[in-house]
Amino acid sequence: MALEGQFLQNVVVLRHGDRIDHADPSWTSSAARPWDPYLTEGGKMRAFSTGRKLRANLDFPIHRVFTSPFTRCIETTNEVVAALCAINDDGSQVTGDNLEIDPSKLKVSIEYGLCEFLSTEAIKTELLPKDGKFVYEMSKLEEMLPAGTVDSSVEHVYQGMPKWGESKTDVRDRYQGIIKALAEKYPHENLLLVTHAEALVVAISALLENVAVSGVEYCAYLHSRRLSSTSESQPVLNPKEFELCGDSGMHYSPVDTS
Repeated sequence: MALEGQFLQNVVVLRHGDRIDHADPSWTSSAARPWDPYLTEGGKMRAFSTGRKLRANLDFPIHRVFTSPFTRCIETTNEVVAALCAINDDGSQVTGDNLEIDPSKLKVSIEYGLCEFLSTEAIKTELLPKDGKFVYEMSKLEEMLPAGTVDSSVEHVYQGMPKWGESKTDVRDRYQGIIKALAEKYPHENLLLVTHAEALVVAISALLENVAVSGVEYCAYLHSRRLSSTSESQPVLNPKEFELCGDSGMHYSPVDTS
């Protein structure tokens, strides 16, 4: 329980939903942007269902959502936010299409630092942009998000996409750094970060020592929490003081270090 002068900050890290190229490998052969697959219809349904699950199970409000610029994450964010902000969700809808929402409940921003692992371990060489540039137009991406929720005034932690050719160490440092930076930038707000599988691997490994992750399902998420001071003169606690409160769709086990 938080005492006077303290705030319980919650951070939820969420993987995107089912991607079209995994459901239909032939999709990449004719796609204009084969490195940037969108969600399947089932992926949209899973994302919307996950948003409902979060709304029902979390004992705190989400104040801000940050999403990777990759299309599958933008579409996942759209569905999850629709579920979180729904005004009259009677359970009959399977996606957030045309669902009335209250956009004042939270704000959404795009953050380059949450993007995919930019390496051949995640994106095959033959699928890369012909000019080698991962180009995203922020205005077009923001149009894909629920109307009234976008906060485009937020300054990005990463001013552009990371450079291609990241190592495992590079991406681990990036994901750890971006989660820490966003938490410290908004210490008095609860955050939802919509990103990619490797970010959840990094996050769970930082929260639990000596675990091996064997799988991260679509729309898997983990929830961590820490005490943060409400005083501007006091520093927020460091990320090591975050504690794991729960997870869903994560598969991991202890590693014997004896």
